[in-house]
Amino acid sequence: MLSKIQKWGNSQGIRIPKNLIENSHIKIGEEVSISVKNGQIIIEATHKIRDKYAIKDLVNKMPKDYELEEENWGSPSGKEVW
Repeated sequence: MLSKIQKWGNSQGIRIPKNLIENSHIKIGEEVSISVKNGQIIIEATHKIRDKYAIKDLVNKMPKDYELEEENWGSPSGKEVW
């Protein structure tokens, strides 16, 4: 598949066809890592959406002995329905 590098403002860009995006499992708005290796441009998914954390990274940071517990937020103060 051929594409063309085009000038966009002070940058250059390339359009990536929808089927390539879908096959790569990259989502619109997702951060990607771009690097060059052996003269080839490599685009890799980071699975981070707009500067937010990837869930896999957050789970990996949890202590191995972590146990869930219910948080007490106090009595209702408005018209909450429980």
